Amino acid sequence: MTGTQERPNRTRLIGGPGLLLVWLYGVMVVGAVSRSVYQIATEFDRAPLAYTLSAAAGVVYGFITYTLVRGGETARRAALVCCAAELVGVLTIGTWTLVEPSAFPDATVWSDYGMGSVS
Repeated sequence: MTGTQERPNRTRLIGGPGLLLVWLYGVMVVGAVSRSVYQIATEFDRAPLAYTLSAAAGVVYGFITYTLVRGGETARRAALVCCAAELVGVLTIGTWTLVEPSAFPDATVWSDYGMGSVS
């Protein structure tokens, strides 16, 4: 043995159906981050909560994309935790926007259970 340690193979999602998942999350990163940067820069005082939540969604999507590309068991667990957090965000914010619409004068990417991203 020459003192080098074998590194476990990381299974990356950069081929087949996994590539589609990575690509879709990448698109969501670009959409959420660009939208929130523009809204925060130009009209933050109009709906600070909504725009901050959109920025947070972009960060979550970016982390999920990174962990899926990075591969490995720890990265997959982190992606799973973030996906669960995303689901909780969609359900919580989606319900909140329906119950108390005045709290969200403008849509977030999670408004109306994710439909706010298309408005």
